Amino acid sequence: MGGTQDIAIVTTRLRLDRLVAADAPLLFAYRGDDAVARYQGWRPADLAAARTFIAEQSLLAFRTPDSWCQLAIRDKVTSELFGDFGVHFPASTNDPIEFGLSLRPDRQGQGFAREATAAVLDLAFGDWGYRRAVGSADPRNVSSMALLRSLGFRQEAHHVESYFFRGEWVDDVIFALLAREWVRSR
Repeated sequence: MGGTQDIAIVTTRLRLDRLVAADAPLLFAYRGDDAVARYQGWRPADLAAARTFIAEQSLLAFRTPDSWCQLAIRDKVTSELFGDFGVHFPASTNDPIEFGLSLRPDRQGQGFAREATAAVLDLAFGDWGYRRAVGSADPRNVSSMALLRSLGFRQEAHHVESYFFRGEWVDDVIFALLAREWVRSR
């Protein structure tokens, strides 16, 4: 399975597909924004880092076990980049699939994160065969926690000051959802 195979997840308003070299300036702009980067593990240091990240992702086969695959979140009609969606594919479908996403500030609060996540969950629990999905959030990231709850995720843990992130000890809240719960909620 090569890194350049096509992947397209299409929803009512969005298309999730591969990041391409032309996305680098916009990816760098919103991922470098303090408001967007506050809770993100990766923040590009400069435009070259964004280009390198996209180049590395282009070499990675989608659904490579034990890897993070980053997809673009685009407007379905115009292909405008709204954000990016990362999926961690574990070594086995017996292990939970994990995800995270970032949206440009001007595209937040419009239901795009929920729409993209629901589409990925449909595939994860359907064609991809996973039985469990997990999400992790800093408890100060109220919108991410609200998104997870709105999709039916339950909070399973709150780890207090569990990791050192950008110069401070921060909490980590763990959410999970089972395939059977997702199917019932749909």
